[in-house]
Amino acid sequence: MNNGHDMQNIKNHWDRDGLSQAIHDALIAIGKPLDTFTIDDLAPLDQFHRGSKGFTTRLARLADLKSGMKILDVGGGLGGPARTLAVEFRCHVTVIDIAESYVLAGKMLTDLMHLNEHVTHQVGSALDLPFEDQSFNVIWTQNSGMNIIDKARLYSEIHRVIRPNGLLVTQEPVAGPNQPLIFPVMWSRDGSGNFLCTPQEMRDLIESTGFQTLKWDDVTQEKSTMPGTTSAHTIQSLVMGAELLAEIRKADKRNDEEERIGMIQAVFKRV
Repeated sequence: MNNGHDMQNIKNHWDRDGLSQAIHDALIAIGKPLDTFTIDDLAPLDQFHRGSKGFTTRLARLADLKSGMKILDVGGGLGGPARTLAVEFRCHVTVIDIAESYVLAGKMLTDLMHLNEHVTHQVGSALDLPFEDQSFNVIWTQNSGMNIIDKARLYSEIHRVIRPNGLLVTQEPVAGPNQPLIFPVMWSRDGSGNFLCTPQEMRDLIESTGFQTLKWDDVTQEKSTMPGTTSAHTIQSLVMGAELLAEIRKADKRNDEEERIGMIQAVFKRV
């Protein structure tokens, strides 16, 4: 399995030239002084996942995160969840992502929030994490595994860098009972690069890698707080563009209504 090629395809799908400037311009257009922005103000532009900041907070509470925990956010993108964990749960978070444009934009937003002592960003692959064994209390990953075919390698790397009895805290879309998925979706325009598991496949794989399930919540039916389709000041619109985003929203509606997709939040302990 050519993991390098697969990860390059993921990078190509997500990377956007000029993303930092586009986000900065969107912040200016909101009309607030930049030094007054809060993590809630930033959420439409840095929480690039279903459920937006509300689902991030829900997942952190599910995991019962504690002040001072050292967390690695794998596939953490722009760092919205990381900054939420730093501000609301007083954790120290390292964000790693394959897309350099997201890392650069994430650094800009973290600097804007004066959170550099609590949140750091770096480019890297989820399949070859550049960290020593047992480096973190918690691995956090929120909607970042959909594009990854070698999930066994993903969870093996995650297991390696978690301390004994540490936590894997995850939110992932999963294949619903009715298939196939309708495209385009955020992570795949035509089905290429789409590697959703069923809920049972995902749980079995993670447990087989050396984890014990502590919490397992199906949040498919819980209300999403994702920004509306009309605003130009969302990360979805900046990355996908208005025309493609409209197609994605239409497909999302069918996938939800026809039970083609689900969403899981779960917490596992390294054993």
